[in-house]
Amino acid sequence: MNALIVGSLIRGSHKGSIIRRSFHVSPSAYGELIEIYTRGRALYKGKILHAHLIVTGLARLTLLTSNLITFYAECRNILYARKLFDEIPKTNIRRWIALTGAYARRGYHQEAVNVFHEMQSQGLKQNVFVIPSVLKACGHVSDTMTGEKIHCVVLKHSFETDAFVISALIDMYSKCGNTEKAKRVFDEMVQKDSIAMNSMVSGYVQHGHADEALNLVEEMEILGVMPNLVSWNTLIAGFSQKGDQVMVSKLFYLMRTNGVEPDAVSWTSVISGLVQNFFNNEAFNTFKQMLSRGFIPTSATISSILPACASVANVRRGKEIHGYALMIGVEDDLYVRSALVDMYAKCGFISEARTLFSKMSERNTVTWNSMIFGYANHGHCNEAIELFYQMEEEKKLDHLSFTAVLTACCHAGLVEPGQMLFRMMQEKHKIMPRTEHYACMVDLLGRAGRVIEAYNLIKTMPSDPDLFVWGALLGACKHHGNVDLAEIAAKHLSELEPGSAANNLLLTDLYANTGSWSKVTRLKKMMKKRKLRRFPGCSWIEAA
Repeated sequence: MNALIVGSLIRGSHKGSIIRRSFHVSPSAYGELIEIYTRGRALYKGKILHAHLIVTGLARLTLLTSNLITFYAECRNILYARKLFDEIPKTNIRRWIALTGAYARRGYHQEAVNVFHEMQSQGLKQNVFVIPSVLKACGHVSDTMTGEKIHCVVLKHSFETDAFVISALIDMYSKCGNTEKAKRVFDEMVQKDSIAMNSMVSGYVQHGHADEALNLVEEMEILGVMPNLVSWNTLIAGFSQKGDQVMVSKLFYLMRTNGVEPDAVSWTSVISGLVQNFFNNEAFNTFKQMLSRGFIPTSATISSILPACASVANVRRGKEIHGYALMIGVEDDLYVRSALVDMYAKCGFISEARTLFSKMSERNTVTWNSMIFGYANHGHCNEAIELFYQMEEEKKLDHLSFTAVLTACCHAGLVEPGQMLFRMMQEKHKIMPRTEHYACMVDLLGRAGRVIEAYNLIKTMPSDPDLFVWGALLGACKHHGNVDLAEIAAKHLSELEPGSAANNLLLTDLYANTGSWSKVTRLKKMMKKRKLRRFPGCSWIEAA
């Protein structure tokens, strides 16, 4: 009731003072109202309330300031959340709980870990409310060292009886790739529950061990810990990622037998797994089944099915799903909009992709990269490079950002800009080149006729060159008539892809162009002896 009174008074603030002194409202009521605004991400209303609390002097109360820290963090106003945090006395544990939890929930994982280290430097004692948030953050940034330190704190203060702490430990080790240690923590639990079991199941699935996850669920059933909807959905996601549709169907049957009905998440997991394994038609059929059975797709469902349209350049289906996203009100979701940009860009509808991109109030790295790739792959190379530099000002670049812009340089033949970007990636952004970056650079140099320089670059690679690197060099050598380097590239390609005739055919053409007919004859005899064949042609064109 107090919260309703406060809310009505604040809503009427334009008519006079924000609140009349004759009313007595407890701080807890203000706290409830802040929580309401936090859940609704009501930034404007929350700011009005905050102003009122400053005027009345209540903003100095640690309880309310802690609530406001969470409010601003949930509204993605992290700078102001930190400002409020710094205004509370450092010895107050509530401030640390509020900021660490807010950072972890909103995806500011490194910041959450940094706050934990700051807390340690102040000599403050950790508690069960801080630890799960920090462990979650450690898992996301793969900070095993900090995670292990927290594990020591858990053991020292006997926090291992807290289910949320233990589940967070299991999750942290799993995300850091150490499923064995996660299982050891799980096995040491005196009383296992579904929360811990689901953390372990999720850890197995994340690292492709769906069979181990299923075995664990079966073992827990014997001990009386029954799988719930989360357990079943995680298992479905695991076997969908493996492409084991027989087991997925079996899990749907088993969960119903156990009295658990599939939900939209269950169907989305199946669709996502099918798309990841390039069973695009099956994914579309599953989406139709989901609709026919009365399930309403979520934003996750839509963003999972759209890549299937992109991979087969099926813009008609993409537009249908776009229309459906509009109808159910999820088109403005960040991940849906990013998937739409990617789909239209890959299908060659660059203007539609750019229109959606421009309308986005918030863009993530995936969105930027999709748009740059779209420009690069469809000949809009200058626009791709320009957008790349805009991204550098607004968002953190990753290895895909550089793959996209280097692809644009390749298609436009921009050797010097490409070399500058290749250096910038390493020197300014501290991103070590991957095989795909070297493939782009070899292709770029090779197209410009600088095949010797391209070969010298290959020799500096820290890892073994793959098919794309040697293939780019072979193609460049054929185009520019460098037989010696072509033979080197073809030799490596035959080792990597012994069953393919395509690379030898390129070399045969090069021998023919240079008049080396004896080499042509010898190579054709070798291909015939090894029974090397061209792969049959295929088409993505669907029947009308």
